[in-house]
Amino acid sequence: MPEHKSPEHKWYALSVPYQHERQTEKALQSKGLKTLVPVYRSRRQWSDRVKEVEMPLFAGYVLCQFDLTDRIHVTDTPGVAKIVGFGGGPTALEDSEIAAIQQVVALKMPLAPWPYLKAGDRVRVEHGPMRGIEGALLRTKDAIRLVISVELLQRSIAVEVERDTVVPIGCGKRS
Repeated sequence: MPEHKSPEHKWYALSVPYQHERQTEKALQSKGLKTLVPVYRSRRQWSDRVKEVEMPLFAGYVLCQFDLTDRIHVTDTPGVAKIVGFGGGPTALEDSEIAAIQQVVALKMPLAPWPYLKAGDRVRVEHGPMRGIEGALLRTKDAIRLVISVELLQRSIAVEVERDTVVPIGCGKRS
């Protein structure tokens, strides 16, 4: 399958067994498919030690870009349970959601999975390396975070932002 991107090559979420995201990603990549399994660093406690490990931001999912006409090529890959969708068919992810995730991951800033948020202040980063990214503003006791949601998966990630870099969407007033 060619790696070039055409208008038909959309991003889809693939449901995979828990803790098999990396294995499935490698199997898809060996078929020439473009994949995305964003990770975060987490401290894990064992009885004899504490270790920092990489964990997938969207546990149980691999994001994959392909032409829907090639879905059999994808679904016959070991580890792929199904293509996530609604109404009995696959549903493509929003390009803006994928772009935001890729941009935040590339910045190598601290990030973590976050409970999916439907409500909240919608904001856009106006300054700095994350300029143009939109998401929900979340205030915690010690920080302000931008929550980026993937609607189809009902999953979110949070990245710390400076208060003066974001503005509410739809008005020019700072939050």
